Amino acid sequence: MITANTINIGLYKKLYLIRRCEELIVKDYHRDEMKTPMHMSMGGEAIAAGVCTALKEDDQVFGTYRSHGIFLAKTEDTDDFFAEMFGRASSLLKGKGGSMHLCAPAFGFMGTSAIVGSAIPLAVGAAFAHVYNKNGKVAAVFLGDGAIDEGVFWESLNVACLMKLPVLFVCEDNGYAVHSPASARHGYTSIAAIARQFNCIVLEDSTTDVRKIFDLATGALKEMTERASPGFLHLSYYRYLEHVGVNEDFDSGYRSRKEFEGWKEKDPVAIQRKNLLHLGCSPDELSEIERQIDAKIAASIDKARKAPFPGKEVLYEEVVCRCD
Repeated sequence: MITANTINIGLYKKLYLIRRCEELIVKDYHRDEMKTPMHMSMGGEAIAAGVCTALKEDDQVFGTYRSHGIFLAKTEDTDDFFAEMFGRASSLLKGKGGSMHLCAPAFGFMGTSAIVGSAIPLAVGAAFAHVYNKNGKVAAVFLGDGAIDEGVFWESLNVACLMKLPVLFVCEDNGYAVHSPASARHGYTSIAAIARQFNCIVLEDSTTDVRKIFDLATGALKEMTERASPGFLHLSYYRYLEHVGVNEDFDSGYRSRKEFEGWKEKDPVAIQRKNLLHLGCSPDELSEIERQIDAKIAASIDKARKAPFPGKEVLYEEVVCRCD
């Protein structure tokens, strides 16, 4: 039987897993064993964990280059995650995808892309296939607010609304497209207000409480089914580290440490841990959960380090090349 506390503990496990994986990447990245550029998810874990928990196991997820959180929230597969970070042959993509191009179709994680907005129409196409096959699945696509500036987003939203497709657009809005604030890019004040002009379910929130995001996403998915309509979630968060890399960047001039500190007081991992203590979980119980996750991650990193690198013969395997 799935209880409210089971859901809350499951949400915390996902949050803690994502945070600890990234903390260990930050700790070891200077060793230059992980050659891939890193777009870190710290600060936004609640969106990935909340939405992916609300989805059914066989629903599909598409995402952006800031992929760690959504990959781990959907799959919890730390073996494949770190094998790919270390570029080893033991990963599904044999080290050819890196941090920005994770993929795990067996878990319904259909892939991420470094090209801004490129996963959006793929999710719409997947949603069309689900309707065609009458399989009851939903396609969810995660995008940053920078992707809202791409024409393909509005074209995809329009088509999804016209065709009443089961696609959930999840906008993870950290307030910046790389270093540019929304005020320098948007000739409007509210993304959600514009999305509401379309025939879809639109919900927005700036909470970092993962349970609230789970409930919001669950409600959106239920209404999408009842109304045969796509959905759009506009969820705000704050990116803790630099746009690409494992360091802070508050001396770069485009944002301030004071801005960060305000959001850090609402850290999603700390909030959910506090919620669980309030709901009756003991500190020892939570420490044991964390110990088990830490052990799982350590084993995956050790396994990745011991795995061989792929040979040059696999360079072009499962790669589509066009020579027009």
